[in-house]
Amino acid sequence: MLTTSAAVESEHAVSSPWHAALDLGYERRAARTVLVRSAHIGPLVVQKSLYPEGEAVCQNIIVHPPGGVAGGDDLHVAVAVGIGAHAQITTPGAAKWYRSAGAFARQRIGLTAQSSALLEWLPQEAIIFDGARADLELTIDLDGDAILIGWDIVCLGRMASGERFARGVLKHRLSIRRDGMPIFIERGIVHGESRMLASPAGLDGAPVYGTFFAACASISDELLNASRATIGNDGGQSVTRLPGLLLARFRGSSAEAARQYFTRMWQCVRSALIGRDVVMPRIWRT
Repeated sequence: MLTTSAAVESEHAVSSPWHAALDLGYERRAARTVLVRSAHIGPLVVQKSLYPEGEAVCQNIIVHPPGGVAGGDDLHVAVAVGIGAHAQITTPGAAKWYRSAGAFARQRIGLTAQSSALLEWLPQEAIIFDGARADLELTIDLDGDAILIGWDIVCLGRMASGERFARGVLKHRLSIRRDGMPIFIERGIVHGESRMLASPAGLDGAPVYGTFFAACASISDELLNASRATIGNDGGQSVTRLPGLLLARFRGSSAEAARQYFTRMWQCVRSALIGRDVVMPRIWRT
């Protein structure tokens, strides 16, 4: 999330763990989507609601003021989008997961969207420092014909400084359900210097990987073909269709390349499912 200096990182690594929670609720009121509930405990907040596309789409930016997550930290985010509302949620920068002397840092995110709601979950990447012990879970529940568009990007190690993920553990879980029935469940665990990091069947030496997901009532052949046309040459990229779900994968050496690919997917899917062009959040350019 927020970028911090090395001095702040060092200080936070030895301080008491943070325990924080954020609960957001959205409603459709006439033609406007409104953030009607914003409750937080500890250092996890949202900035004011923005409407870069007009009243129908409410954009919020989740901010974690400490700037990074250390061993023992425990973060919980709950988002509920009501009938007919359209919420778009992002973050101002990469989330940094610091090395740990032993305790896991945990993040639990639960997203729900009621019938005819639209939810866009667009966080920037998670950077997993060498020696980090991170436990990340994203659970999404959709009702009726709710539409979800989102992504998840992970960087193993700090590439800018040449750091590799040689030690530590990353636990990663993603589940998407519609009307209480699972449509996609994925669980993974990455150990520093495991064989999977170098295996062609795993990450094949790539420090960055990610998943783009779009859930709706059905995925047409036209949307599938248009999505596959967005595949570029930077890193391993693929698109898969499951019942009610479109998945795109990225595996490569650059978080920027992952964002660019997923942004192309976002534009393609958003136009087809929502009838709106992409408006890039201004916070990404600051």
